[in-house]
Formats: sequence, structure tokens, C-alpha cells
Amino acid sequence: MDLLVIALYMLGMIGIGWYAKLRAKTQAEFLVAGRRLGPFFYAGTLAALVMGGGATLGGIGLGYQHGLSGVWLVFSMSAGVGAISLLLAPLINRLRVYTVSQMLELRYGEMGTRVSGIVMLAYTLMISVTSTIAYGVIFSVLFDIGKVPAILLGSSVVITYAVLGGMWSITLTDMVQFVLKTISIFLVLLPAALIKAGGFEGLHEKLPAEAFEWTAIGPGSIFTYVILYVPTMVIGQDLWQRVFTARNDGVARWAGLAAAGYGFAYGIAGALIGMSAKVLLPDLVGRDAVYTEIVRHVLPVGVAGIVVAGALSAIMSTSSGCLIATATVAAEDVRGRRRGSGTQDEIAHTRRYIVFFGIVMATIACLLQDVIAGLTIASDILVGGLMVAVLGGMLWRRATARGAIASIVAGIAGTIGTMIVMRDIYANLPIYIGLGASLAFFIVFSLRDQPTPAAVLARWDERVRVRSRTAPSSAGNAVLSDAEASVGGVRP
Repeated sequence: MDLLVIALYMLGMIGIGWYAKLRAKTQAEFLVAGRRLGPFFYAGTLAALVMGGGATLGGIGLGYQHGLSGVWLVFSMSAGVGAISLLLAPLINRLRVYTVSQMLELRYGEMGTRVSGIVMLAYTLMISVTSTIAYGVIFSVLFDIGKVPAILLGSSVVITYAVLGGMWSITLTDMVQFVLKTISIFLVLLPAALIKAGGFEGLHEKLPAEAFEWTAIGPGSIFTYVILYVPTMVIGQDLWQRVFTARNDGVARWAGLAAAGYGFAYGIAGALIGMSAKVLLPDLVGRDAVYTEIVRHVLPVGVAGIVVAGALSAIMSTSSGCLIATATVAAEDVRGRRRGSGTQDEIAHTRRYIVFFGIVMATIACLLQDVIAGLTIASDILVGGLMVAVLGGMLWRRATARGAIASIVAGIAGTIGTMIVMRDIYANLPIYIGLGASLAFFIVFSLRDQPTPAAVLARWDERVRVRSRTAPSSAGNAVLSDAEASVGGVRP
């Protein structure tokens, strides 16, 4: 019965993808859902993206290991969503671009878009990999098959519905997944696990006192989560691509804050489920398996299938969203934008990228073992490489293209180099060295360079001042033309 429920769910996701294919007629509709999502759809798809494999399997696993202090991973992600929604989302929404690298080109003028694009591609690909590992673990347990067949099974579904309808597929499937995982986590699994463990009294009786301390995981770990995952949310292409779908500034800001609030509640629920699992199943090995084992232990047949489908929905949301973000960066930044080739040709080309990077995603997932490890590597790459260039360009007008490129190269070299020397993925030092090097090179090279041309800054200022459109009647008037959306073709 459980397997039947999950099989029907997967077929339903493919069916939704086929329906969305009929709506994705232009590149803007395929990549950013026509830039016309209202508050409910926007908040739902944003929450579905962020509360994926890392927040679900990782958050519950950390709750199993560390108690309430295991919330800091999810809290940091949610704080990042709140920060981008409150401070940057309206600005990002007005830029009318497709990628973070296009924002850098708009701000700095002609620069190494491919450099920042490659960094962003590596980040979004690794996030999709972590989600693939997560649903691979679930499929492996459910179907009693090896890790590789489990990953191939799940990734084939994700690739299929992402290819069919692009961001419209992901938006519609995200809404189904958002509702399903909300019911599964908050209304089914959390109360069932708590009741089985004896309620809060049972947790206090059977767990050590430090399990109820918010900082038991350690100040160093908390600070690392904050310094990694808050900026990751603020500058990640996967989140920016969701912001691009909002129909106006108000939706981008307030619906985004609602998604952040949902994330904080999700983090607490995950930690409590993990703590309940610790009481009921104290000898589990490997934190990524905690979710599946607690579901099988506390829920009856049929209901367990629905709840596992809820976890799969959360994880597949992140995987599919990051997969299309990877394809977007590859097509728009790394390969370079093609104009005048026809809308359907552009969409077909993006679909080929989705298939290619879907295969790469599944291959890497077969080789990597740990969800949190993959998440940490991805965040190190992104924050160390791009945070200074992106935020610095928004906040410091003296920043230049050479300063941005130098900061990207120095940040990546410092972060990855230190990680290799230390041979420790979870060490705090690599990201500190990477950020320090990135900031130093950014300032020094910008000051030694000629100021950014006045025409480039004027073009940036004009785009930033443009009022966000409200409730467009069609996708055609919701987006700029291809020439305008291409940074190189922005009209003065």
C-alpha cells in the first residue's frame, strides 16, 4: 500500500509536468514562470524549495544527534530567506534578469560573466546533488534496493517533469509538494512521533538535559551555519530564480517573509521529530536514515506512504528547482545568450541542458554519501566565491569589474585550498579565509582600477528605480523583451 501511494505520487508529478508544458510557450515562462506569481503560489514554491532534503532529512537527523540545537541549520536557511525577502527581493525583482551573473554584468558592465556563472553552476548543481542523495536514501529503504538504482529511479522523475514544463512544472508541483509536506510533517508525523515517545514529558525523562538547550551544538557550529547558509540563501541562483517569478515588489517581500516564518516552524518540528526518534530508536546509524526509520516505526501502512511522499515532495522540490537553475546558468551565462534564434529553439536548448545536468547530478550523487557534506561544499563554494562581489556591488558604488573578478577567484582559491589542506569538509576555517581573501582582493583591485563608467552606473540606477509591474494580464507584458532581458541589450 505504501509503495502504491508513492508510485501514484510520482506519476502525478509527471502528469503535472506534462500539463505545465502547455503553458511554457516562451523562454520567460519556461525559466521564471512568466514573472507573474501571486502571494500564495510564490510563498508556497519558495518554502518548497528551501525546505528540501537538507532541511528535512538533515534537520531531523541533526535533531536526533543534538536535540533542539539541531534547528540551527534550518533556522539559518530561514533567516536567509527572511533577509533576501525584506532587504533585496524588491530590488532583485526590478532587475528583470534571469541569473545572478546577469545582475553582476548589469552592475559592473562587461566582465567575466562566465567566471561567476561557473561558480553559481557548481553551487546549484551540488544542491541538486544533495537532494538526490536524500531521496535516494528513502527509495533505497522503501524498495529494498541499492543506492544507485534508488538514485536513478528518483532522478528520472525529477528530470522528466523539469524538462517538460520548466519553471511552470516546478511551480505547480511545488504547490502540491508544499501542501503534502505541510500535512505530513506538522499534522501527521510530529504528533504521532511525540505521542509514541511519551509526549514532552517522555522526551524530558529519556533524553539528557543538553538535548533541550538551544546552543548545545556549540557556538562554533552555530556561527558556521549562520555564516554559510544565510548568505547562501541571499545570493543563490536557486532562490533568485524564485524571486524572479514574483509579479511585483510586494509579493516578493511579504510572501517571502511568510515563507521564512514557515521555515522556522519547520525547523522546530524537524528537531522534535528527531528527538522523538532518539527516544524510540536510540541505536540508529547515520542521520540521513532517521526520517525513514521513524516513519516506519510510528505510522500505519498507507499513512506511512503519504508521509514518505511528503518527504519526497520536499526533497524533489529542491532538486528540480536547482536543476533548472543549473541549466539556466549554463545556457544564459556559461555558454552565453543566443538572441534571434527563436523562442522554441531557446526552450529546446535549455531542455537539453536540463537533461545533461540531470545525468551529471545523478552521477555525482551516486559517488557522494552525506547530505550535509554536499550542502556544506556547495555553500562554501558559493559564499566564498560570490558573496562579496554580489553584495559589494549593491552597497559600494566604487566597486569595479576587476575587483569583482579578483574577489571571486581569491575567494574560491582560499576556500577550496584551505579545505583541501585541512582535509575536513566541516571545518570553519576555509570559509573564513575564503571570505577574507575575497573582501581584501575586492577592495584593493577596485581602488586600483578606474571607476565603473558613469553610463554603466546610470543604466543600473535606471533599472533599480523601475517600479515593479502589478498583476499583468499576460506573460507578454509581464516581462521585458529578450533584448531587454539580456543585460547586453538593456535599453538606455
